[in-house]
Amino acid sequence: MPDIEVTSISEEGYATTNLIGEWELGIDATEEQGPSPNQSLAATYASCFIPAFRVGANKEGLDDLGQIEVDVGADLDEDDDLEYVSFDIHVEGLLGDSVNDVVQRAEEICHVHAALREELHADISVEDEVDF
Repeated sequence: MPDIEVTSISEEGYATTNLIGEWELGIDATEEQGPSPNQSLAATYASCFIPAFRVGANKEGLDDLGQIEVDVGADLDEDDDLEYVSFDIHVEGLLGDSVNDVVQRAEEICHVHAALREELHADISVEDEVDF
C-alpha cells in the first residue's frame, strides 16, 4: 500500500476533483472551477516550504518567528510549463545573521523542493521583522 493515496475524478472537461483522505481539492486546467495545476503546485510548494522554514529556524535556535507570508512568483514557458519560481518570504520575527542557514535548512527539509527538478527550485529572498 502506498504512503499517499489520492483519487482524482474528472466527470467532464478539464476540471478534476481530488479526494485526499477526507479532504477534497478542486483543480481546473482552464481556471474556471478552481486553480490550475501550475497554480496549485506553486501554492503547494510554498505550503510545504513555510513549515520547513519554521523547523529550520528552530534548529538554528530561533523559536518564535510569528507570522510568515510568502509571495510566490512563477513563470511559464511557451508550452505553459513552469520554468521559474521565486519566493519573497516576509517574517514577523527576527532572523538576524541566521537567514541563509534557515533557508538552507528549509530547502533540505521541504519535500516539494526535493521533488522538483533543480532548475525549478525557488529563488528565495527573506525580509524579517515585518510588521503585519
